[in-house]
Amino acid sequence: MPTFQLGRNTVHTVWDASLAPAVRVEPGDTVVLDTLDASYGEVARRVERGEYPVASPDLHRVIVQSVYAPQPPTGGQRGHPLTGPVFVEGARPGDTLVVEVLAVEAASWGWTGAQPNGIGLLDAELAGELGNGYRHFWDLRAGTHSDFLPGIRLPLAPFPGVLGVAPGAPGPHLTSPPRRVGGNMDIRQLVAGSTLYLPVEVPGALLSAGDLHAAQGDGELSGTGIEMEGRLTLRLSLKRDWAIDSPQLLTPPEPTALWQGGSYLVSGHAPDLMEAARIALRGLLDHLKREYGLSTAHAYVLSSACVDLRISQIVDAPNWTVSALLPLSIFL
Repeated sequence: MPTFQLGRNTVHTVWDASLAPAVRVEPGDTVVLDTLDASYGEVARRVERGEYPVASPDLHRVIVQSVYAPQPPTGGQRGHPLTGPVFVEGARPGDTLVVEVLAVEAASWGWTGAQPNGIGLLDAELAGELGNGYRHFWDLRAGTHSDFLPGIRLPLAPFPGVLGVAPGAPGPHLTSPPRRVGGNMDIRQLVAGSTLYLPVEVPGALLSAGDLHAAQGDGELSGTGIEMEGRLTLRLSLKRDWAIDSPQLLTPPEPTALWQGGSYLVSGHAPDLMEAARIALRGLLDHLKREYGLSTAHAYVLSSACVDLRISQIVDAPNWTVSALLPLSIFL
């Protein structure tokens, strides 16, 4: 089957069924999408201008060399930079688009940020400790892992944070909220070897993707994973007799040995799931600071990159339980 490649010149920043397709493909074809990071290259430009410090001169050079010249669009709605749309011939509302993730290629560097009063789980209460915000820069050139600080190493498991098709409702739609047609789901299991099933709402489906992450914990706790640009290879096909109401995913085995060394778990209990999650994360940040000497900012962005939030129970009213799990294998 043919393979089609889409470059950064096809980037758009909204979901909109009226967008002209960047390419038209047949079911069974493969598409290769070159993607920008979630900041539309702005983080790299700020490093180049000296606004964001990078501890390693070598990594600083790598980041500056990656600077993408075109600026993000101004005015109107602006969201994640997405590559596409891909029109799949024969796709019609009511069908299911089958998206096989064949490869997710990481870039040479990535970043994780925490911003006071941003979208992270504890941003508001940590505002005083985050100052004007914190960004950690990761060297991804090893391909399989990246060192966070001396003695802390994360395995990489890259995936697209945003992968979806156009909503049926007319007009432009923000990319931030996930929808029944996919989008900004941030599901870390969407790695190479997985298959995503998406309900189609418009003719041709109009698939787009972006916001690649080199790694992320379940929850994306500070609001970012290890954000990166990269390349995504997908094979697209259709199911006509298999209607679904929301995205479904067939996952491969865990791609790394991240959880084979056990975990340290902090549980949170509250009548509200979000508050239970906050309690669990607070306790885990305290553990990282006490046991490993991390700063609040370091503990927060590390948690976003590797800590999993899990619902342990939602039946024992009036309190629900959320657990935060820290993989111990990251400590060398």
